[in-house]
Amino acid sequence: MISLILSMAAFALIGAITPGPVNIIATSSGGTYGAARTCPHVLGATLGYTAVVLTAGLLLILLGERITGFTLPLYYIGGLFLLYMAYRIGSMKRIGSSDVNSIAKPPSLIEGALVQVLNPKAWMVSMSGVALFVSNQSDSMQWLLAFCAISFSMCFVGVGFWAFAGQAIQGWLNSQKRQVAFNRLLAALLALTVLTMFTEQMGV
Repeated sequence: MISLILSMAAFALIGAITPGPVNIIATSSGGTYGAARTCPHVLGATLGYTAVVLTAGLLLILLGERITGFTLPLYYIGGLFLLYMAYRIGSMKRIGSSDVNSIAKPPSLIEGALVQVLNPKAWMVSMSGVALFVSNQSDSMQWLLAFCAISFSMCFVGVGFWAFAGQAIQGWLNSQKRQVAFNRLLAALLALTVLTMFTEQMGV
């Protein structure tokens, strides 16, 4: 039992802390607004991913292999939303500059949740985790709830790490030119992630 829980935790942490759309956004927001103001995004992403794990787990337990086509629409809906978030990141300016007005704000809790819910890779990772750790258990519902709790904890740690990493380099981002260049670089990386996701889906 302990070994299974530790395996779940390792799987969830690796999935949460590796670079991806959610972490790119967290890093940019942490570098621009600080980790504290990025917390709503971190919490939203954590809640969103936990909801994905729960939903994917229930679908796999109840429907099994019949849901293999479920994630296809997410490639396009999620891709468009991530491109919007790339635009948001690329448009960020350094707090305190004369160009920033009262509209400037970090990603919200809802946006953090949507990034996860509309991210097909989040569904793939969660389905893989459920298949590995939950589906083959006799009391699968109990283990699904345990996996959700572990995923919540590890996702909060993983995404939060990137928010603090962004804040840690705020000293280097002490000029508007560097801040804007940093955000545009991360926006380009996020857009590239979407393009890679589309090309993989089309088999290019």
